[in-house]
Amino acid sequence: MLLTGQCSRYHNWALSSVILKRMLEEPGRFTVETVTTPPTGADMSGFRPNFKSCDVVVMDYEGDEWPEATKRAFAELISGGGGLVTFHDTDNTFPKWSEWNEMIGVGGWGGRDETWGPKVRWRDGKMVLDNSPGKASHPPKHDFLIEVRTPDHPVMQGLPAKWMHANDELYSQLRGPARNLTVLATAYADKARYANASGEHEPMLMAIAYGKGRIFHTTLGHVGPKDTEPVQSVNCVGFITTLLRGTEWAASGK
Repeated sequence: MLLTGQCSRYHNWALSSVILKRMLEEPGRFTVETVTTPPTGADMSGFRPNFKSCDVVVMDYEGDEWPEATKRAFAELISGGGGLVTFHDTDNTFPKWSEWNEMIGVGGWGGRDETWGPKVRWRDGKMVLDNSPGKASHPPKHDFLIEVRTPDHPVMQGLPAKWMHANDELYSQLRGPARNLTVLATAYADKARYANASGEHEPMLMAIAYGKGRIFHTTLGHVGPKDTEPVQSVNCVGFITTLLRGTEWAASGK
């Protein structure tokens, strides 16, 4: 299931969801059902997807709160062994939904600050939790180096240790519970070169366990409101490869 339908004024779900669907279907691994929410500000009371109809939910969504019954059904699906993939700005959504914050590990914007939990850092070869104050940010779009940190994880096995990722937002200072979280890959936010950079190796790809469920969290893939195809950030081979692998792992554990 590809769940989409809302985003902030900085993104473009109508385009990104089409791109994601095509990428997931082209290799023949997945059959994708697109589920679209009501528009921003519309009545959400009847929004109740059949989550049990799918093996994995790929979310391209940054928008209004869901009904409580829908939230419960979703959390039960994931905690019971379902799969979830969160794409780019999806980690901006639902800041006050505690189960969601546990699922995604860390998120940004929506008021998230140190009361939501620590920032995740990669220092001296290991993951470090940083409780210092600060809110999410990102430098201007640019090319940056992705570095694999957990090469034995199924999503990362056999991939190059490093690769250049094209013209994207390098999400920085995301924060949250960060429980049961594995950093798969990072990128360095170079504050000597870019405004709003943290000077830290920021997590770009993560794997999170929530109950029996598996979550693949990619911060990559900015698609802006004025973008047209091809969009560099989502046409990067590294993005496509990790999206496909992450979705397969979230669905099957392999």
